[in-house]
Amino acid sequence: MNIDWNQIVKSDWTLFLDRDGVINERIIWGYVQTPEEFHFLDGVFEAMAVFAKRFHRIVLITNQQGIGKGLMTVAQLSEIHAMMRAEIEQHGGRIDAIFACPQLASEPDNYRKPHPHMAHMACERFPEIDLSRTIMVGDGHLDMEFGRNAGTHNVFIGKADELADDCFGSLYDFSTVFTK
Repeated sequence: MNIDWNQIVKSDWTLFLDRDGVINERIIWGYVQTPEEFHFLDGVFEAMAVFAKRFHRIVLITNQQGIGKGLMTVAQLSEIHAMMRAEIEQHGGRIDAIFACPQLASEPDNYRKPHPHMAHMACERFPEIDLSRTIMVGDGHLDMEFGRNAGTHNVFIGKADELADDCFGSLYDFSTVFTK
């Protein structure tokens, strides 16, 4: 796909990140329910430090229906996210805001990805965000649908997705385009 992100992305751009499978190890058919179950993927700290210097805003956008299923509470999710943010900040990175949807996929009128509601929430919180100057990074097709629905550029972590503008093996691999 060979997009020159280093040339395109300016200091006023925003980065939207999915969580599970991008920042931390995904638990297949399960949910990270405690800080002890949260394991950062290799290279995430280095990547987040690069992104902190390059992007004006970094926003986590995540579906967390484990709450809707009663497997964890909002307080438990907040504890996980506080630990995640603290570790990232200790390594020179940052996350400016976290938007998590606790609703079940089966709930009518939910705002889970791929619905763009969490992107709109981010724009309300940070009015300077321009979705046309935003990159959504995710490891699932719903993340790419979310990006398309919100009007962002899409970077897929994995082999390929037809809605992705570009693909990389990991968040770290994507970050290296900004260090050349």
